[in-house]
Amino acid sequence: MTSTTDAAEDGVSMVARRFVVGLAGGSGARYALRLIEVLLRSGAEVEAVVSRGGRRVLLHECGLPVPLTGGFPADLLVDDPSLRVHLTVHDLAAVEARPASGSARIDGVVLVPCSMGTLARVAHGLSTNLLERAADVALKERRKLVVVPRETPLSVVHLRNMLLLAEAGAIVLPAMPGFYQQPETVQDLVDFVVARILDSLGVDHELVRRWSTPESSGAVGPFDEGEDPLISEGGG
Repeated sequence: MTSTTDAAEDGVSMVARRFVVGLAGGSGARYALRLIEVLLRSGAEVEAVVSRGGRRVLLHECGLPVPLTGGFPADLLVDDPSLRVHLTVHDLAAVEARPASGSARIDGVVLVPCSMGTLARVAHGLSTNLLERAADVALKERRKLVVVPRETPLSVVHLRNMLLLAEAGAIVLPAMPGFYQQPETVQDLVDFVVARILDSLGVDHELVRRWSTPESSGAVGPFDEGEDPLISEGGG
């Protein structure tokens, strides 16, 4: 498997960006599958880690023939062989793997979907496996850590753990698709969330149309010029 992409341009060696994608046991594995695909198509190297719960989600939610024990076949995450050569799937217990080291060149870590159990352990600095260790390393090295929980409703414990992560430097990005894009399919909703993840990582994409001011909102009214309509009408 390829670890770097070198290109001789003006005598400078170009190294591909490298991201870690961790699939925990929360619902929403389709977000992870799409994210991995788009990152690979962008030219990035991807290192994936799947928790035991993540395997079961892929099996029952996505219908993939995922083995519950043993090695994880990379072709279950990516169909295209030309993309798969830039994908590495690590064993959950492989704490000697690259994502576990602060000296490794990792540009960002994404936990998607992130279960509340994994979120809690990362928030409190507990690294019981490679997935959690990769997130812990991202925090200590001040690298991008994007945590994508998909849980509702949220308890006070969940909210406090998210606040701890945000205070530690992580980006807490709940899987909350918007509807102003006028989605027509489930894939549109998936792409909306994946697009926000990619934006957080600084990866260019064309998954969704960027929002711009609607033409119908072009007229300038009193409020646009700084006048509060409530105050001008004697309200407020």
